[in-house]
Amino acid sequence: MTVANAHFVFNQMDSDNIILREADLLVVDDVPENLKLLSTMLADFGFSVRKAISGKMALTAVNTLTPDLILLDINMPEMNGYQVCEILKQNPETRDIPIIFISAIGQVEDKVKAFQVGGADYITKPFEFEEVIARIKNQLQIRQLQQNILQQNRRLKQTTRELQRTQAQLVQKQKMLGLSQFVAGMFHEINNPINFISGNLEPASEYIRDLMELVDLYREEYPQPSEKIANKIDKIDLDFVMEDVRKLMESMKTGVERISTVMLALRIFSRLNEAEIKSVNLNESLDSVLFLIKPRLSEAENSPPIQIVKNYQDLPKVTGYASQINQVFMHLINNAIDALKAAHRERPGASGNPTIWIATERVNPEWVAIRVRDNGVGIPEAFTSRLFDPFFTTKPVGKGIGLGLSTSYQIVVQKHGGQLTFHSTPGEGTEFRVELPVTLPEVPPD
Repeated sequence: MTVANAHFVFNQMDSDNIILREADLLVVDDVPENLKLLSTMLADFGFSVRKAISGKMALTAVNTLTPDLILLDINMPEMNGYQVCEILKQNPETRDIPIIFISAIGQVEDKVKAFQVGGADYITKPFEFEEVIARIKNQLQIRQLQQNILQQNRRLKQTTRELQRTQAQLVQKQKMLGLSQFVAGMFHEINNPINFISGNLEPASEYIRDLMELVDLYREEYPQPSEKIANKIDKIDLDFVMEDVRKLMESMKTGVERISTVMLALRIFSRLNEAEIKSVNLNESLDSVLFLIKPRLSEAENSPPIQIVKNYQDLPKVTGYASQINQVFMHLINNAIDALKAAHRERPGASGNPTIWIATERVNPEWVAIRVRDNGVGIPEAFTSRLFDPFFTTKPVGKGIGLGLSTSYQIVVQKHGGQLTFHSTPGEGTEFRVELPVTLPEVPPD
């Protein structure tokens, strides 16, 4: 057992205010008389004592049950105390056991070597029993304090991680609140004028068509206009105007239809006027995200346009937090774009055509999966263990705050009871895989 688990009895009436009892001690000495004498005295004091008459027996005893402290003789046949100590210190499970050397050798170089191999203290034979007890108590107390500090550090790290998660959630909620308010305001402000324009384009087109027919009729009935009218016809280039006005009306119709498509994509992405939890068509959600980030696929930056290869399967609708699922898709696709642009900056043209593959599949009747893969720069192995940590980012300073993947992990795993995994090969690309249950768990994991 370790010091942290030792059954210590603390007696505040002692002159030192603490008496450590029932600690498990291992005494190692190849002289039976010495071993018996020291073991008996320690047992009478209240310690639990085990004995070993050789280095090999000591290692076997330690592997069987980890002691709280070892009293170790130096001069022993086959394996001396220094060698035993070195072996124990090389093992992560035994290296923290305090070792007190007890030896008749009193040379300075021997004491120095004892500390060099990992010894905690050194007692020279013959010894006073009170000195042995004092040194044992001192080492056990130090070990107990070390264990307490380790426990406090673990608690502090856990508290820090919880604070980071909470902070990340607050930041993300604030961002999404601002985004939702912006989208809602923009949707309201733009939707009504667009509907007005869209509703009036068709009758405007009919009026213009009627006027143009009237002009054609005038030109047919009066082929010889007056000089003033003829000059005006030449000045405005009437034939060009009549042809171009048709094109202008068609362009306006196309523009209004495109704006309406953008508004529809925004509404799907933000799920305006819809319940927070609802049945989601994942293929439709992916398409809405792709439409919104389409400008990023063909950004300049002296890089070739990014190709999107879609392989959608028919999926059942998934019950979940619709807008949050869209956030995950947005984060993963944007990360893929960033990785492709980083790859082009590092090795222009080396990776061929920058491509993002997006696939959906039905894993089984209860689960679906979405895969987003790129042939970008990949993720260095040193970063993989921290990829989902809040505020950790592999991007240059100012290019990201490290919330995208941590937020995505919380949404997929904690909110929906799903899985978010990845596989990456540096220099070749990365694939993220999102697995979601078709039905939202009754109580999402914290």
